[in-house]
Amino acid sequence: MVRFLDFKEAKCKDCYKCLRECSVKAIAVIDHQAKIVDEKCILCGTCTRVCPQNAKIVHSEREKVELLLKSDNKVFCSLAPSFVSSFGVLNLETMKDALLKLGFYDVEETAIGAKLVTQKYEEQLDTNEHKNYITSSCPAINNLISKYYPNALEYLATVDSPMVAHAKLIKKRYQDCKIVFIGPCIAKKKEAYESGIIDGVLTYEDLNAMLQDNGIELVNKEGTQSISNKARYYPIDRGIIKSFDHFNPNYEYLAVDGLDKCMEILQNINNVEGVFLEMNACKYGCINGPCSLKEEVSSILGNSEVRQYARSCSGEEITIDTDVDINKVHNSGFVGKHVTEDEIKRILALTGKVKKEDELNCGACGYSSCREKAYAVACGYADVEMCLPYMREKAENMSYEIIHNSPNGIMVVDYDLNIIDMNKKAMDMLGINKKSVKGEPLVDYYNPTDFITAMTTKQQVKTDVMIDKTSIVAYSNIICLPEYKIMFAILIDITDTVLKDRKLKKMRFDTLNTVDEVIEKQMRVAQEIASLLGETTAETKVALFNLKKTLKDEENEQN
Repeated sequence: MVRFLDFKEAKCKDCYKCLRECSVKAIAVIDHQAKIVDEKCILCGTCTRVCPQNAKIVHSEREKVELLLKSDNKVFCSLAPSFVSSFGVLNLETMKDALLKLGFYDVEETAIGAKLVTQKYEEQLDTNEHKNYITSSCPAINNLISKYYPNALEYLATVDSPMVAHAKLIKKRYQDCKIVFIGPCIAKKKEAYESGIIDGVLTYEDLNAMLQDNGIELVNKEGTQSISNKARYYPIDRGIIKSFDHFNPNYEYLAVDGLDKCMEILQNINNVEGVFLEMNACKYGCINGPCSLKEEVSSILGNSEVRQYARSCSGEEITIDTDVDINKVHNSGFVGKHVTEDEIKRILALTGKVKKEDELNCGACGYSSCREKAYAVACGYADVEMCLPYMREKAENMSYEIIHNSPNGIMVVDYDLNIIDMNKKAMDMLGINKKSVKGEPLVDYYNPTDFITAMTTKQQVKTDVMIDKTSIVAYSNIICLPEYKIMFAILIDITDTVLKDRKLKKMRFDTLNTVDEVIEKQMRVAQEIASLLGETTAETKVALFNLKKTLKDEENEQN
């Protein structure tokens, strides 16, 4: 599948802003990652503007076009007339000089094709066969009608867009040439691909980068255009209507810009009659396209610049070759899926919505109602967990249960040392008999010294504390969360452990004293025994010496 718009996975942050801003909800959020749903997307480009993380990727054809420019082919440029707004130039010749330097064979305004489209609109309106008539120049609107309002297809003009009409005019003159369209629109990429006649599309962002990379500056040329073309008004609000040479009095000519307004009209299109609708997906027209180089706040200036440019063409009105078939058949591509009411109710119940009043319809998930979000879940475009009020309530309930059913004492304190929360275990450990102490100063119940240390050092403080009021000894672990300017402490009752340690230490001390006494006694006995042994040894020595002397004397007498 050819993709024209995508997301960078690494940058999606679960903000749902793209989903909230997408009028057709063509964005799926699965596993916390937003993805374009190609079959639903109309390529209006709104998501590329609103994403705060710049996570959207508009697939560029720059490399493809640069290869064409380096080839031997004659490459024609069809340039959208909104260029005067994005690039701040005064006329076509200024842009043409720059584009020829890039390698284009020739450059023409898409407004030439728009002129032929206007003539075709006038012809079809003059038949008075249409109950209502919707312009077909905006491919995003064409996609919108095809996919979401097939009942309005009968009112959609069976005429090519100016880009395709211009390409056909060029091809009639140069059959073997290559054609590249340049404009501010993403939807043109898909339209060009499906046309089979256009070889590449560059956005103004692509072109601007190519000019900068090749060191090409836009130098305004003085003078006016020699040929007039009222179709140069196409990029602005009511621009198509301004390009008409005559108006059929049987129709009311109205311009509607912005997807939400267009969808409101399409929703009620069968209830009106005799209306010509110039529809544009972008507010203020094509000058505010998703890939234009000007911000939306500059759209009024851009409108003025396009008007000034169109009026500056003082020559005769351009003549268009009308012998070119620009008829277009629009087919239905309706993307709706059938989901039963029971399935909707089942999904709503998963987020605690069992009664009508449970459906807050807050829009935080990006969908306009809880039922719309449930439908998206059923179709596989969304996760149940995207319901932020439900997830918040669930998280709060889980946090409450964890904190207040913890076997340990838990205290949460702000940087002003006021108590944010304290579970019952902590209150029992501190000897607090109140039902709640939220908002009260910590110092009234607990020595804040360790909290102050944690706050100033932004590090954990672990210590043993003695709670005087209850004689409880607690192990305190205080953790600081600077980004939220809060601290929380976990108090573990270690009184029994401390008492056991003290008892064990006393037993060790008593045992050591007993051992010392035994050793001392044994030493004393040993000394007494040694003393007695010394006395008897001396007496024995004397007796033996006397016996020896007596025996020796007797032996001498005998001899």
